[in-house]
Amino acid sequence: MERIQIQGRCHCGVITYEASINPDYVVICHCTDCQNISGAPYRANVPVLPENFHLRGQPKTYVKTADSGNKVVHAFCGDCGSALYSQDAVEAPHAFLLRLGAVKQRAQLVPKKQGFCQSAMPWAMDISGIPKIPIRTKSQPPAKSGN
Repeated sequence: MERIQIQGRCHCGVITYEASINPDYVVICHCTDCQNISGAPYRANVPVLPENFHLRGQPKTYVKTADSGNKVVHAFCGDCGSALYSQDAVEAPHAFLLRLGAVKQRAQLVPKKQGFCQSAMPWAMDISGIPKIPIRTKSQPPAKSGN
């Protein structure tokens, strides 16, 4: 089992972490909770064992009861709101699910599986045919929309 070191941080940098993860466990979650809390059609996560996760800073947390009845602790930066991780709501969590958007090496961590696909937006399963918008500079006006 190959393990790699990753670093993560919230958007404002108040909370940082290091972790040793197995990149083969990166997953995309299409559950409705992930869609709702991220404001996106899915969220990518990677699990890490507590002994391989070193957090600096104090995230804010709240507990959400999932459709399954399981209680899940969600951690985020209280200053900028960045999602950081979730864990089972127990005294000693068996793993933290790190949010890939907060990981510095996220481009190298290709998801290997997808979960809760029954909740997926139908169009989110293949976006290869959607045209890409070019990056604009400050001197360029915004692209015109079809409306």
